[in-house]
Amino acid sequence: MSTVLITGCSSGFGLETAKLFLEKGWHVIATMRKTDPSLLPESNNLTLLPLDITSTSSIDNLMQEVKNIDVLVNNAGFGAPVPVELTPLATAQQLMNTNVLGTLSLTQRFLPLMRQQGSGVIINVSSSVTTKAMPLIGLYRASKAALNAWSESLAVEAKPFGIRVHVVLPGRSPETKFGENARAYFAGMDDPAYGKMVNDFVQMAGKTNSPVTYAKDVASTIFAIAIDQNSPFYSSAGEDAKLWLEESQQQSPFCR
Repeated sequence: MSTVLITGCSSGFGLETAKLFLEKGWHVIATMRKTDPSLLPESNNLTLLPLDITSTSSIDNLMQEVKNIDVLVNNAGFGAPVPVELTPLATAQQLMNTNVLGTLSLTQRFLPLMRQQGSGVIINVSSSVTTKAMPLIGLYRASKAALNAWSESLAVEAKPFGIRVHVVLPGRSPETKFGENARAYFAGMDDPAYGKMVNDFVQMAGKTNSPVTYAKDVASTIFAIAIDQNSPFYSSAGEDAKLWLEESQQQSPFCR
């Protein structure tokens, strides 16, 4: 039985991905900051563990419980829809600490195990906004672009050891709380200049009458990558993400 470890399984993409791998008969190690057994179906193939990827001690505790995995899905992330001008440095640091450094820290801990076993798959969940400039997500986009960048280099470095590295690019998901978060962040700011932009963003975030990305789209894309050795480095997830990737001017040799 193959084993997959998935971060950020309390909701959204991570939760649906954990459910899908369980349905397919995998041993699933589902992690989240505060474990909640009621979120996932009871199964002898399920291991639920606490994990905060921004905490070294939390990662240390996880590594004491997990000795070997076949697939690592780095899904846990943090989003903050705020105009670049109004983004507090503390928020920018939290974005980088979670989406870039936290994911990196966990990946670095599992790489020696994968090298030792001569195989492994690392799937990093990024965002299709890295291919398209959009308002209110400049620092979030920057953090995901940084994730893409080190993932590209890691793919080259890890290949000789039999380790595959891939990046998933989901699109706009009405199942996430980006719209609500935008209002919440903006409510605490004094500058009204971006009011219309925030309102437009909130309305756009909740629309489902145009192509969007659902959690099940992301889960199925991740599972397909896990079982297909010929998967491309970048994979879009969701109809809107596919369109954005096709329309982007990105010339990376990893895209095909």
